[in-house]
Amino acid sequence: MSSVELRKVDKHYAGYHALKTVDLTIEKGEFVVMVGPSGCGKSTLLKTIAGLETINSGHIVINGRDVTREEPGDRGIAMVFQSYALYPHMTVAENMGFGLRMANRPRTEIDAAVKRAARILRLEEQLDKRPKQLSGGQRQRVAIGRAVVREPKLFLFDEPLSNLDAALRVNTRLEIAQLHRRLKATMIYVTHDQVEAMTLADKIVVLNAGRIEQIGSPMELYNAPANEFVAGFIGSPKMNFIDGAKLGETAKTVGVRPEHLTVDAKSGAWKGTVVHAEHLGADTNLYLDCEKAGLLTVRIFGVYNAEPGATLYATPDPAKTYRFGADGRVLK
Repeated sequence: MSSVELRKVDKHYAGYHALKTVDLTIEKGEFVVMVGPSGCGKSTLLKTIAGLETINSGHIVINGRDVTREEPGDRGIAMVFQSYALYPHMTVAENMGFGLRMANRPRTEIDAAVKRAARILRLEEQLDKRPKQLSGGQRQRVAIGRAVVREPKLFLFDEPLSNLDAALRVNTRLEIAQLHRRLKATMIYVTHDQVEAMTLADKIVVLNAGRIEQIGSPMELYNAPANEFVAGFIGSPKMNFIDGAKLGETAKTVGVRPEHLTVDAKSGAWKGTVVHAEHLGADTNLYLDCEKAGLLTVRIFGVYNAEPGATLYATPDPAKTYRFGADGRVLK
């Protein structure tokens, strides 16, 4: 296992400042997920750790050793990409053992490593198949297995589930979580999907425009976002934001999560009209156009029948309402 330190890392691309004085410490054995919108710098940051991108200033330290100028192959890492990048003419076993063969490792060592990884990833019955005979989820597991056989100090994942359908994403996400528990390895995982971040991470790093906005556990970010950006990015459905002036507030913006609003047909804080209702089985999302608060999303656990055009009153939980200043920071 390895620890990772990023010390004042800066990265420029021809006039574009991709990473801006990034400081980050990742402990041994942690599962850290980097999230943020497209173009925020999360994949660039991962590639700098891998050595696939050079940085303009700062230092990258892995397990106490400064690797800033080292080649990718010397950093003791393995990377799993969005693309499976499997060789179609090779079997699963050959694909998984390819890196070890290129390193001229003994055949017995390669076979043992492949079998061990296949057992961990439930690929034992697939070892003699070609990639075209596998499902998307199985192909991604083979790509992960190719990393596992190398016994790296550090695993890097760059949006590995984005090519999978919804059901396979859930299954493969579970398998990655189980893999982390089995190997007790340090893992850094990049995704734009905050649900993946919330369900996988020990620690989440939220990036925006090349800067780290906040670092914390999933529930720390959910319950105590540092600013309006983090509050809006973490949580699904996303937080409602209301112009503070419309509510007579001194805060620039008031935020309340959909699950922290209740509705009543007779009375409440904000009178509104039902625009649409999404019935999801386990819960219901209501969209209310409120006179004071504007368009709100309300999440109700269970089934709630409301017709478009009906009048309902929404009331926020005052203990779970957030106030943001003009700079977007949470007001204490």
